[in-house]
Amino acid sequence: MPKAYVFTRYGGPETEALMEVARPAPGPGQVLVAVRAAGINPVDWKLRTGHVRPGDGEQVFPAVLGREAAGVVEEVGEGVEGFAAGDEVFGNTVAGGYAEYALLSAEVTAHKPAALSFASAATLPVAAATAYDGIRHLDLPAGATLLVTGAGGGVGAAAVQIARATGLSVVGVASEGKKDFVEALGAVHVPSGPGWDARVRAAAPDGVDGVYDLVGGDVLAEAAGLLTDRTRLITAGAPVEEVERLGGARVARARTAAVLEEVARLVVDGRLDPYVTRTFPLEQAGEALRTVEEGHARGKVVIEVAR
Repeated sequence: MPKAYVFTRYGGPETEALMEVARPAPGPGQVLVAVRAAGINPVDWKLRTGHVRPGDGEQVFPAVLGREAAGVVEEVGEGVEGFAAGDEVFGNTVAGGYAEYALLSAEVTAHKPAALSFASAATLPVAAATAYDGIRHLDLPAGATLLVTGAGGGVGAAAVQIARATGLSVVGVASEGKKDFVEALGAVHVPSGPGWDARVRAAAPDGVDGVYDLVGGDVLAEAAGLLTDRTRLITAGAPVEEVERLGGARVARARTAAVLEEVARLVVDGRLDPYVTRTFPLEQAGEALRTVEEGHARGKVVIEVAR
């Protein structure tokens, strides 16, 4: 039987295990892929702890971890067009991607360009697509200045690069240890921590025209104080109620294959580097997830599945 890395109940890392599971069968609108790589995101461990996203149904255990994957099509479900066995694809998972086989939603699955590795492709459906949707949501004119909080993470790194590719100046807030990384992305680095907003004012004396928040909490509230137009405040790091109280909004997610195709094109064209900084085999999925959960990762961490 194929293997998958799962969590067996809500809780901490002690709930995780590598298990043999039944090979999934694609339902209507779904694509079954033999996984070659799966991206790791903070949402993975948050879901394991019991976080419920709007629209999520009741969790069935054991639950496979992972929200994005790349691989080779094995089967297609009823009503699926444009995909066939043998196609190399990447997309959002239906029920977990840390596995030898995974189901993808055909609506949020795209063909992988030959020039794009499976590892890089597996990082795009969550982080890069969220970054792309946020930059498009803000719709700032070329030459404007964008502030990105949490600029050293997966979404933040992609947001900085996509913003730069559209002609924006970027100020990126991240820990002092990520200074070189953030500057390599093309942003002006501002150290996080107490007084960070004053440091932003010093780094951008003419002010910032938009904020893409990836942290939430006090950082989001302090970021709002840097704007004269709160409609230019968006977040992917806080609940909708929290940001709306400040006059901003959650990132409007498109969740379409067209967005995946566009971010893949940015990578192939050299305008977006997924920054896959570490890879782990499926057998070490727990260690890979700890790297992200403990906040030590720069860029993206990926699980690679041997074939």
